[in-house]
Amino acid sequence: MSYYSILGFNKEPFSTSPDPDFFYLTKEHDMALTNALIEIRLKRGLTVIFGDIGTGKTSLSRKLIQELKKRGNMIFHIILNPSFVDEKQFLISLASNFNVEWEAQAEAHKDDILQMRDSIEKFLITKCIEEKQTVILIIDEAQKLNLSTLETLRILLNFETNEFKLLQLVLLGQVELYPKIMQLPNFFDRISFKYTLNPLDAQETKELINYRVRTAGYNSAMSLFLDEAVNEIYAYTRGYPRKITMLCHQLLKELIMKNKTAVDRELVKEVILKEQQFTMAGERGVVS
Repeated sequence: MSYYSILGFNKEPFSTSPDPDFFYLTKEHDMALTNALIEIRLKRGLTVIFGDIGTGKTSLSRKLIQELKKRGNMIFHIILNPSFVDEKQFLISLASNFNVEWEAQAEAHKDDILQMRDSIEKFLITKCIEEKQTVILIIDEAQKLNLSTLETLRILLNFETNEFKLLQLVLLGQVELYPKIMQLPNFFDRISFKYTLNPLDAQETKELINYRVRTAGYNSAMSLFLDEAVNEIYAYTRGYPRKITMLCHQLLKELIMKNKTAVDRELVKEVILKEQQFTMAGERGVVS
Protein backbone atom coordinates (compact mmCIF):
# COMPACT_ATOMS: atom_id res chain seq x y z
CA MET A 1 0.00 0.00 0.00
CA SER A 2 1.31 3.46 -0.91
CA TYR A 3 2.27 5.79 1.88
CA TYR A 4 -0.31 8.36 0.79
CA SER A 5 -3.10 5.77 1.08
CA ILE A 6 -2.04 4.95 4.63
CA LEU A 7 -2.27 8.63 5.55
CA GLY A 8 -5.71 9.04 4.02
CA PHE A 9 -4.80 10.64 0.70
CA ASN A 10 -6.48 9.86 -2.60
CA LYS A 11 -3.37 10.84 -4.54
CA GLU A 12 0.27 11.39 -3.81
CA PRO A 13 0.37 14.98 -2.46
CA PHE A 14 4.02 15.76 -3.11
CA SER A 15 4.80 14.27 -6.46
CA THR A 16 7.38 16.24 -8.44
CA SER A 17 5.40 15.73 -11.65
CA PRO A 18 3.97 19.06 -12.89
CA ASP A 19 0.30 18.22 -12.31
CA PRO A 20 -1.57 21.54 -12.78
CA ASP A 21 -4.25 20.47 -10.29
CA PHE A 22 -1.60 20.44 -7.57
CA PHE A 23 -0.01 23.71 -8.61
CA TYR A 24 -0.49 26.33 -5.91
CA LEU A 25 -0.80 29.75 -7.48
CA THR A 26 1.06 32.27 -5.37
CA LYS A 27 0.53 35.95 -6.11
CA GLU A 28 3.58 35.90 -8.38
CA HIS A 29 2.55 32.76 -10.24
CA ASP A 30 -0.98 34.12 -10.64
CA MET A 31 0.42 37.41 -11.92
CA ALA A 32 2.57 35.60 -14.49
CA LEU A 33 -0.26 33.29 -15.58
CA THR A 34 -2.90 36.00 -15.82
CA ASN A 35 -0.69 38.31 -17.85
CA ALA A 36 0.43 35.50 -20.17
CA LEU A 37 -3.22 34.71 -20.90
CA ILE A 38 -3.99 38.39 -21.51
CA GLU A 39 -1.06 38.72 -23.92
CA ILE A 40 -2.21 35.61 -25.77
CA ARG A 41 -5.80 36.81 -25.97
CA LEU A 42 -4.70 40.20 -27.29
CA LYS A 43 -2.22 38.49 -29.64
CA ARG A 44 0.66 40.70 -28.55
CA GLY A 45 3.28 38.10 -29.53
CA LEU A 46 6.02 37.49 -26.99
CA THR A 47 5.87 36.69 -23.27
CA VAL A 48 9.02 35.77 -21.32
CA ILE A 49 9.00 34.36 -17.78
CA PHE A 50 12.29 34.00 -15.94
CA GLY A 51 12.94 32.04 -12.78
CA ASP A 52 15.64 30.19 -10.90
CA ILE A 53 15.71 26.38 -10.81
CA GLY A 54 12.75 25.05 -8.85
CA THR A 55 10.63 28.21 -8.79
CA GLY A 56 7.72 26.57 -10.61
CA LYS A 57 8.21 27.50 -14.28
CA THR A 58 7.40 24.04 -15.63
CA SER A 59 4.34 23.73 -13.39
CA LEU A 60 3.26 27.18 -14.55
CA SER A 61 3.56 26.08 -18.19
CA ARG A 62 1.27 23.11 -17.49
CA LYS A 63 -1.20 25.38 -15.73
CA LEU A 64 -1.13 27.67 -18.76
CA ILE A 65 -1.91 24.71 -21.03
CA GLN A 66 -4.76 23.66 -18.73
CA GLU A 67 -6.24 27.14 -19.04
CA LEU A 68 -5.80 27.21 -22.82
CA LYS A 69 -7.68 23.92 -23.12
CA LYS A 70 -10.72 25.60 -21.54
CA ARG A 71 -10.80 28.20 -24.28
CA GLY A 72 -11.98 27.70 -27.83
CA ASN A 73 -10.07 28.42 -31.02
CA MET A 74 -6.67 27.75 -29.49
CA ILE A 75 -3.95 25.76 -31.23
CA PHE A 76 -0.94 25.24 -29.00
CA HIS A 77 2.17 23.16 -28.57
CA ILE A 78 4.83 23.01 -25.87
CA ILE A 79 8.51 22.31 -26.47
CA LEU A 80 10.14 20.78 -23.40
CA ASN A 81 13.74 20.53 -24.55
CA PRO A 82 14.59 23.25 -27.10
CA SER A 83 18.17 22.10 -27.79
CA PHE A 84 18.05 22.51 -31.56
CA VAL A 85 21.24 22.24 -33.58
CA ASP A 86 20.26 24.76 -36.24
CA GLU A 87 17.36 26.66 -37.75
CA LYS A 88 16.33 23.86 -40.08
CA GLN A 89 16.00 21.33 -37.24
CA PHE A 90 13.88 23.80 -35.27
CA LEU A 91 11.61 24.61 -38.23
CA ILE A 92 11.14 20.92 -39.01
CA SER A 93 10.14 20.29 -35.39
CA LEU A 94 7.80 23.27 -35.38
CA ALA A 95 6.13 22.28 -38.64
CA SER A 96 5.76 18.68 -37.53
CA ASN A 97 4.09 19.59 -34.24
CA PHE A 98 1.70 22.05 -35.88
CA ASN A 99 1.09 19.74 -38.87
CA VAL A 100 2.50 22.21 -41.36
CA GLU A 101 3.28 20.62 -44.70
CA TRP A 102 5.84 21.43 -47.38
CA GLU A 103 7.79 19.61 -50.02
CA ALA A 104 10.77 18.07 -48.27
CA GLN A 105 14.15 18.59 -49.92
CA ALA A 106 16.97 16.05 -49.80
CA GLU A 107 19.73 18.50 -48.99
CA ALA A 108 19.77 21.40 -46.55
CA HIS A 109 20.33 24.67 -48.37
CA LYS A 110 19.13 28.24 -48.19
CA ASP A 111 16.05 27.67 -50.34
CA ASP A 112 14.90 24.96 -47.93
CA ILE A 113 14.88 27.41 -45.01
CA LEU A 114 13.02 30.04 -47.00
CA GLN A 115 10.48 27.46 -48.10
CA MET A 116 9.94 26.31 -44.51
CA ARG A 117 9.43 29.87 -43.27
CA ASP A 118 7.03 30.54 -46.11
CA SER A 119 5.04 27.37 -45.32
CA ILE A 120 4.81 28.29 -41.64
CA GLU A 121 3.68 31.83 -42.51
CA LYS A 122 0.97 30.47 -44.81
CA PHE A 123 -0.14 28.10 -42.03
CA LEU A 124 -0.37 31.00 -39.56
CA ILE A 125 -2.32 33.13 -42.04
CA THR A 126 -4.79 30.30 -42.64
CA LYS A 127 -5.33 29.52 -38.97
CA CYS A 128 -5.22 33.03 -37.50
CA ILE A 129 -6.84 35.15 -40.19
CA GLU A 130 -9.07 32.85 -42.20
CA GLU A 131 -10.12 30.46 -39.41
CA LYS A 132 -9.93 33.05 -36.57
CA GLN A 133 -7.84 30.80 -34.33
CA THR A 134 -4.92 31.59 -32.05
CA VAL A 135 -1.64 29.71 -32.50
CA ILE A 136 0.54 29.48 -29.38
CA LEU A 137 4.03 28.08 -28.98
CA ILE A 138 5.22 27.51 -25.40
CA ILE A 139 8.91 26.77 -24.82
CA ASP A 140 10.03 25.44 -21.43
CA GLU A 141 13.72 25.38 -20.45
CA ALA A 142 14.14 28.28 -22.87
CA GLN A 143 17.65 28.99 -21.57
CA LYS A 144 18.71 26.06 -23.79
CA LEU A 145 17.78 27.99 -26.92
CA ASN A 146 20.82 28.98 -28.95
CA LEU A 147 21.15 32.37 -30.61
CA SER A 148 20.29 30.91 -34.00
CA THR A 149 16.94 29.59 -32.77
CA LEU A 150 16.19 32.84 -30.95
CA GLU A 151 16.83 34.71 -34.18
CA THR A 152 14.45 32.34 -35.98
CA LEU A 153 11.79 33.04 -33.37
CA ARG A 154 12.33 36.76 -33.93
CA ILE A 155 11.68 36.26 -37.63
CA LEU A 156 8.51 34.28 -36.91
CA LEU A 157 7.32 37.09 -34.67
CA ASN A 158 7.54 39.37 -37.70
CA PHE A 159 4.58 37.51 -39.20
CA GLU A 160 1.73 39.86 -38.36
CA THR A 161 -1.26 41.79 -39.58
CA ASN A 162 -1.82 45.49 -38.98
CA GLU A 163 -3.54 44.54 -35.73
CA PHE A 164 -1.86 41.50 -34.19
CA LYS A 165 0.97 38.97 -34.25
CA LEU A 166 0.19 35.68 -35.96
CA LEU A 167 2.27 33.57 -33.56
CA GLN A 168 1.91 33.83 -29.79
CA LEU A 169 5.17 32.83 -28.10
CA VAL A 170 5.70 32.09 -24.39
CA LEU A 171 9.24 31.43 -23.18
CA LEU A 172 9.92 30.08 -19.68
CA GLY A 173 13.58 29.86 -18.74
CA GLN A 174 16.22 30.17 -16.09
CA VAL A 175 17.98 33.46 -15.56
CA GLU A 176 20.70 32.43 -18.04
CA LEU A 177 18.16 33.18 -20.75
CA TYR A 178 18.34 36.91 -20.02
CA PRO A 179 21.91 37.58 -21.26
CA LYS A 180 21.16 35.56 -24.40
CA ILE A 181 18.15 37.72 -25.17
CA MET A 182 20.15 40.86 -24.48
CA GLN A 183 22.52 39.87 -27.29
CA LEU A 184 19.58 40.24 -29.68
CA PRO A 185 18.15 43.74 -29.15
CA ASN A 186 15.57 43.24 -31.90
CA PHE A 187 14.27 40.19 -30.04
CA PHE A 188 14.29 41.87 -26.63
CA ASP A 189 12.30 44.81 -28.03
CA ARG A 190 9.54 42.42 -29.07
CA ILE A 191 8.83 41.25 -25.51
CA SER A 192 5.31 42.37 -24.65
CA PHE A 193 5.38 41.02 -21.09
CA LYS A 194 8.29 39.79 -19.01
CA TYR A 195 8.28 38.59 -15.41
CA THR A 196 10.65 36.99 -12.94
CA LEU A 197 9.42 34.35 -10.50
CA ASN A 198 10.91 34.46 -7.01
CA PRO A 199 10.89 31.82 -4.25
CA LEU A 200 7.94 31.69 -1.86
CA ASP A 201 7.84 33.50 1.46
CA ALA A 202 7.11 31.72 4.75
CA GLN A 203 3.33 32.17 4.53
CA GLU A 204 3.21 30.97 0.94
CA THR A 205 5.26 27.92 1.90
CA LYS A 206 2.63 27.02 4.48
CA GLU A 207 -0.17 27.65 1.99
CA LEU A 208 1.51 25.50 -0.67
CA ILE A 209 1.87 22.57 1.74
CA ASN A 210 -1.71 22.85 2.95
CA TYR A 211 -3.04 23.22 -0.59
CA ARG A 212 -1.31 20.07 -1.80
CA VAL A 213 -2.40 18.12 1.28
CA ARG A 214 -6.06 19.10 0.84
CA THR A 215 -6.01 18.63 -2.94
CA ALA A 216 -4.73 15.10 -2.42
CA GLY A 217 -7.80 14.30 -0.33
CA TYR A 218 -6.63 14.72 3.27
CA ASN A 219 -9.68 15.89 5.22
CA SER A 220 -8.77 15.38 8.86
CA ALA A 221 -9.25 18.34 11.20
CA MET A 222 -5.78 17.66 12.60
CA SER A 223 -2.90 19.45 10.91
CA LEU A 224 -0.50 17.03 9.24
CA PHE A 225 2.32 19.59 9.25
CA LEU A 226 2.69 21.57 12.47
CA ASP A 227 3.58 25.26 12.18
CA GLU A 228 6.94 24.62 13.79
CA ALA A 229 7.66 22.05 11.08
CA VAL A 230 6.66 24.45 8.31
CA ASN A 231 9.07 27.03 9.71
CA GLU A 232 11.90 24.52 9.52
CA ILE A 233 10.89 23.49 6.01
CA TYR A 234 10.94 27.11 4.87
CA ALA A 235 14.30 27.80 6.48
CA TYR A 236 15.88 24.80 4.74
CA THR A 237 14.26 25.14 1.29
CA ARG A 238 14.34 28.96 1.20
CA GLY A 239 10.91 28.86 -0.37
CA TYR A 240 11.77 26.98 -3.57
CA PRO A 241 8.65 24.96 -4.50
CA ARG A 242 10.56 21.99 -5.90
CA LYS A 243 12.67 21.67 -2.75
CA ILE A 244 9.57 22.01 -0.58
CA THR A 245 7.81 19.27 -2.50
CA MET A 246 10.76 16.87 -2.37
CA LEU A 247 11.34 17.44 1.34
CA CYS A 248 7.66 17.00 2.24
CA HIS A 249 7.60 13.72 0.32
CA GLN A 250 10.47 12.44 2.45
CA LEU A 251 8.82 13.73 5.61
CA LEU A 252 5.59 11.82 4.99
CA LYS A 253 7.47 8.59 4.39
CA GLU A 254 9.41 9.12 7.60
CA LEU A 255 6.17 9.94 9.42
CA ILE A 256 4.81 6.49 8.61
CA MET A 257 8.02 4.65 9.47
CA LYS A 258 8.12 6.32 12.87
CA ASN A 259 4.39 5.80 13.40
CA LYS A 260 3.80 9.48 14.18
CA THR A 261 0.60 11.43 13.57
CA ALA A 262 2.03 14.79 12.50
CA VAL A 263 5.24 16.27 11.12
CA ASP A 264 6.94 18.29 13.85
CA ARG A 265 10.17 20.28 14.08
CA GLU A 266 12.26 17.35 15.25
CA LEU A 267 11.19 15.13 12.38
CA VAL A 268 12.07 17.84 9.88
CA LYS A 269 15.49 18.34 11.44
CA GLU A 270 16.12 14.61 11.40
CA VAL A 271 15.21 14.24 7.72
CA ILE A 272 17.26 17.29 6.76
CA LEU A 273 20.26 15.87 8.63
CA LYS A 274 19.94 12.61 6.72
CA GLU A 275 19.78 14.54 3.45
CA GLN A 276 22.87 16.54 4.34
CA GLN A 277 24.80 13.44 5.36
CA PHE A 278 23.83 11.73 2.10
CA THR A 279 24.97 14.75 0.12
CA MET A 280 28.27 14.92 1.96
CA ALA A 281 28.85 11.22 1.40
CA GLY A 282 28.21 11.67 -2.29
CA GLU A 283 30.67 14.54 -2.48
CA ARG A 284 33.31 12.32 -0.87
CA GLY A 285 32.59 9.59 -3.41
CA VAL A 286 31.02 7.20 -0.91
CA VAL A 287 27.68 7.24 -2.72
CA SER A 288 27.87 6.12 -6.35
